[in-house]
Amino acid sequence: MNKSISAAQIKRIRSLQQKKFRADTSLFVVEGEKLVAEALHSGYEIESLWKRDEISPAAMARISSLSSPSPVLAVVRQKKILLSDIRLEKGRLYLMLDGVKDPGNLGTIIRLADWFGVSAVFCSPDSVELYNPKTIQATMGAIFRVPVVYCNLADVISKAEAGGIPVFGTFLDGKPLSDDFYSGIEGGGIVVLGSESFGISEDISAIIPKEKHILIPSFDKAGKIREGGHGSESLNVATACAAILSLIRAR
Repeated sequence: MNKSISAAQIKRIRSLQQKKFRADTSLFVVEGEKLVAEALHSGYEIESLWKRDEISPAAMARISSLSSPSPVLAVVRQKKILLSDIRLEKGRLYLMLDGVKDPGNLGTIIRLADWFGVSAVFCSPDSVELYNPKTIQATMGAIFRVPVVYCNLADVISKAEAGGIPVFGTFLDGKPLSDDFYSGIEGGGIVVLGSESFGISEDISAIIPKEKHILIPSFDKAGKIREGGHGSESLNVATACAAILSLIRAR
């Protein structure tokens, strides 16, 4: 059965590739059979659903942001999750992102959070937008399962410390992950990751105790931890996140 799509509808969907129009309409686009299926079963409101077989391959190519348009595309209403919606609990693991700018990194971290059972991801207001198309694609559907909150990170840290939940930050001058770290986070906690270029901001660094500064150890070719230096300058933030979560969950 054919389904017509008007020029106005095409223009509106294409406009959602831009942050301004996503913000103005509170809508975003999901492309791909797996992602659309996740959206349909997520509780998110689907505003419209478009199938290539119904509107024609040419029309799908006009509304798609992908180089190879998928068979299906959905326009979805955004959900705004507030800090008050998240209950910080002992025994649970959380991530905090301070100024992460790359949409692919954010999407990958959300996907990792889903894989490793992270209860929520807190983002600073200057982090990349959650509903950026590249972020959506990189999450592989995890965006519909992991709560992501944009908020004042200092407020979350204060709330966590008041509840006896430890907060650890990743720093190049931190201590390599050790038994002390694992015993400190086995009852749950927050791991803070900084921006790709500058790491954790000065304001947030100042409120994370020095003893909670951690570093993923770097190894030489003999398998020994390098002393007083690293091979590469640093790890990609999503790669660092994967390493830390894997080490935490493997204990």
